[in-house]
Amino acid sequence: MKLTAPVPGGPCWIELSTSDVPAAKSFYTALFGWRCETDPREEAGGYTMARLGDARVAALSPVYQPGQPPAWTVSFAAEDTDAVAEKAKAAGGTLLVGPMDVFEEGRFAVLADPSGAVFSLWQGRAFAGADLFNEPGALGWTELATRDRDTALTFYDDVFGWSVTPSDTYPQWGVDGADFGGLLAMEGNIPPEVPPHWLPYIAVSDVDATAATAQSGGGDLLMPPTDIAHGRRIAVVRDPQGAAFGIHRAGDEG
Repeated sequence: MKLTAPVPGGPCWIELSTSDVPAAKSFYTALFGWRCETDPREEAGGYTMARLGDARVAALSPVYQPGQPPAWTVSFAAEDTDAVAEKAKAAGGTLLVGPMDVFEEGRFAVLADPSGAVFSLWQGRAFAGADLFNEPGALGWTELATRDRDTALTFYDDVFGWSVTPSDTYPQWGVDGADFGGLLAMEGNIPPEVPPHWLPYIAVSDVDATAATAQSGGGDLLMPPTDIAHGRRIAVVRDPQGAAFGIHRAGDEG
């Protein structure tokens, strides 16, 4: 990912909603070396900040609704959450939560694109978003998996005006040409029951070693360590509670 700090329209935060926060804390601490701190305030609902050193890199929280499957959510920075949410609705998206204020930290909303892929908006105030990108243990890439490529390209252009590095197989999105993610067409060996989704990729120094650690900690490999275009190496993991995420070799950012 060419972005190194939160900027309007770019990914600024990732958050795990999980059925078992203590177990997730143990799994991700062993995997990425995160230091997890749970907000003690009752109104925070068990929200847990993950840090690398002092840098805030991700969050973990209980699932918001009964029966909600554990999942990672990617948040995109917005200068005005309400205005961007309205643009998303006008473009065919669905507002799921908010917009609402989170203490003095900022204002957020949760939406689904026309295919159902969920993402968040974050208007930072006291908290702008992640303090670190692209380093081992921090967000390094984002990917939309969808079965409707053309609709997705139109929707996100209408909402965010992202720049596009065109490709017949894997177009990449960016902010003013600084690519941060790509679009994967869901076909071939992806089961039809897997819904469209945004997938965060965490940078790691050694994909194979991290994948092995994930397996030994109770995770499953949805994609084993694999070399892809331009010398990149990636894997996709499902944590013990069922949330999927990617890992990629640090320094291979698009």
